Amino acid sequence: MADLLGSILSSMEKPPTVGDKESRRKAREQAARMKKMQEDEKKKKAEFRKRMEKEVSEFIQDTKQQKRKYNPMGKIERSILHDVAEVAGLASFSFGEDEESRYVMIFKKEFAPSDDELEAYRKGEEWDPQKAEYRRRLKEQAALEEETACKTQKRAASPSSNYRDKYSHLIGTSSAKDAAHTLEANQAYGMVPVANKRDTRSIEQAMNEIRAKKRQKTGDEDTGAGSTSTS
Repeated sequence: MADLLGSILSSMEKPPTVGDKESRRKAREQAARMKKMQEDEKKKKAEFRKRMEKEVSEFIQDTKQQKRKYNPMGKIERSILHDVAEVAGLASFSFGEDEESRYVMIFKKEFAPSDDELEAYRKGEEWDPQKAEYRRRLKEQAALEEETACKTQKRAASPSSNYRDKYSHLIGTSSAKDAAHTLEANQAYGMVPVANKRDTRSIEQAMNEIRAKKRQKTGDEDTGAGSTSTS
């Protein structure tokens, strides 16, 4: 019985000491502070979003404004502003080298920035449309000059004009054709017209002449052999 009572008493939670009470009190206070901070942060975000929605709405209604630049703000604030701009149908971009200097710019869709304008903002430069147009013309001129130089090099590999066209005022445009039509073979150099080289004999005549030449050759050989045996 004593053992049973001892085991029951030992399993029961001991009464808290003064130190335990103080620790629990501090834990409760810390949890309450954390909850209040979270509520305050949530409230601040809601208030900031409400203010941004109002400013964005005023920006859209102002027909004179094409873009708006905001002061540097934290990452959470930038994210809220980007979300508000997207819901309103605007384009938004963040610029700045480090976290403390990053800021947001919003643009109306019909005045969305070009790649050159965005590149200028990323470099920390002010956008000047006149300077940008001047740079664009310089680029186009340089590209045109390079293309012209390439075409000139290609033309240098082949004659720029036909010599017959170049000297047509001296030899005439039909001189070569007329010379080709009037050219005749010079028989002094052994040239024979093609018509004279054609065999006009029939097949029977050609065969008879071949047989006659063979008989003549055979007769000559026989005559030569008889003369040899006689001698």
